[in-house]
Amino acid sequence: MQRTASRARLEEDLAAVDALIKQPAATAEELRERLERVYSAMFEVSLDRYDLKEVAAVAPDLMRAIFTLRLHLRAQVPEWHRRGFMTLPVQTALRNALRAGRYATDMLGELNTGFAVLGPDEKTLRAFRGAKMNTLVNPAFETGGDLPFQAGDLLLMRGMHHNSAAIARVGDIDSQFSHIAIVHTDEQGRQWVVEALIEDGSVVNSLDDVLHHDLGRCVVLRHKDAALARRAAASIFDYVRGTQAPRGRHIWYDFSMQLEGTRELFCSKLVRLAFQKASDGKVALPTFNTRFDMKNRDFVDRIGVTARESFAPADILLEPDFDIVAEWQDYRVTSRLRLQDLLMDKLFYWMDEYGYTFRPDFSIRLIGMFGRLSSRLSERTKKLISDVVPKVPPNMSRSAIQAVAMLHKTAEPLLQELLALERRSIAENGRPLHVRDVFQFLEDKRAQSGGRIGYLAGKS
Repeated sequence: MQRTASRARLEEDLAAVDALIKQPAATAEELRERLERVYSAMFEVSLDRYDLKEVAAVAPDLMRAIFTLRLHLRAQVPEWHRRGFMTLPVQTALRNALRAGRYATDMLGELNTGFAVLGPDEKTLRAFRGAKMNTLVNPAFETGGDLPFQAGDLLLMRGMHHNSAAIARVGDIDSQFSHIAIVHTDEQGRQWVVEALIEDGSVVNSLDDVLHHDLGRCVVLRHKDAALARRAAASIFDYVRGTQAPRGRHIWYDFSMQLEGTRELFCSKLVRLAFQKASDGKVALPTFNTRFDMKNRDFVDRIGVTARESFAPADILLEPDFDIVAEWQDYRVTSRLRLQDLLMDKLFYWMDEYGYTFRPDFSIRLIGMFGRLSSRLSERTKKLISDVVPKVPPNMSRSAIQAVAMLHKTAEPLLQELLALERRSIAENGRPLHVRDVFQFLEDKRAQSGGRIGYLAGKS
């Protein structure tokens, strides 16, 4: 097949990225500069630069090519870490490059499906099964069939709600993931997921149920020491199952994000505890952590975060001793997730740059009050609360309930406008919105808002 000019141009753009990735760096500063160039190049993989019919014809090949580029980039982390190159600026540049590459893959996947969207009565696909291009597998782990999971595998996930987008963006990094969990295989060969959920605390669910449950994207990571990973999964499985016994003490979600203590656990802290137990404390995840050093802590204070640095789910993507096995995404929802991400970027940026804070009104105070009393409310009132807070755990503070409600009610109208704008762009020119288009739209909204956007208000 002869390459057209448009296809050749995109292949040349990707070849230029590949050359940057393979170019050696002598210092951390040189590496940072190179990674920032990789990010800029990935950022420019915009569908408005190419002929869509020509690109659509080879979209699966291009998706695999970008995935391979990301694998090559991440494979160098152990060596960069050994050489002392993984400074905070390098970490930030690497995270940005990987994120931009994933978005480029998403847009090609959306193009490959004809920009199909999830219908109102449809559910997301079961992750890592069928629909081949939904799953991108590292060639080192390719089996030719559905992905076989191993004990100790980690699932890095993203749900569909605004609070998932907020968790993915709340620290000093902009990630695409809000949850992490560990897979355990019992003596009968049944596979389970041990996880800490905001609404339920630390629980054990079947792997199949988790992979069927409203996921937008998921990455499987595997520790290089398979025996250590198996011990980690078994130890945390037994630990959490013990708390679910008749006289066990249930472990609720830890909103503080503090890494010390085990009375409460958040999702990443549960995974950290698993590997600590399995290694007699020698393995302490993460190697590169997330900081909560924003100037404006209004939102994180409201939800109860007291940590200044912690283990966020996406930190695992830079962990030197783990390999990426496969990535899965439902391309009918990746556009929505991307718009949610970019919307959260702007909301948190406005908080930090312009001092915007959440201002609750009477209805929000009622939601906070009713949320704390939800176990004694009517089903109709529970449904009203569940629209913004799906399930309220007993240790969730009133201020946290209010913060989640205000975030949802601020973000949802903006998201609906962005989705409509994206559908119009696809209908008129066959292309989704580029990041720059989304940011321009949101900045225009802020400029016209008079200092108040939903429940976010600037300094008076």
